[in-house]
Amino acid sequence: MRKIHNLENRKTIRRKLRNSSTPHEVILWSRIRRGRLGYKLRRQHSIGKYIVDFYCPKKKLIIEVDGSQHIEQQREYDKQRDEYLKNLGFTMLRFWDNDIDNNLDGVLMKISEYLK
Repeated sequence: MRKIHNLENRKTIRRKLRNSSTPHEVILWSRIRRGRLGYKLRRQHSIGKYIVDFYCPKKKLIIEVDGSQHIEQQREYDKQRDEYLKNLGFTMLRFWDNDIDNNLDGVLMKISEYLK
């Protein structure tokens, strides 16, 4: 089987994304890191040519935090990306920045419910 996770040629990009995380990604990461939800999660994990915000290997769960740039500018890209990842058997949970701002507990509850 061909390796598709954390390919070496994406390492620099993953590192750059980790070092320039959005404030909303930082907030969510602070609440889900180190197994706080019962499962280990990774951030800025590459799968094929795509890099996802957060990934739980045991549950094949991808968590994305989207800002306003995803409304128009990246709609088609996100659609193709989601289709590719779903075809590989991954589940996607997508949250907006304002979900993190206004309902962080609800976001954490939704993630926790999926991980059970």
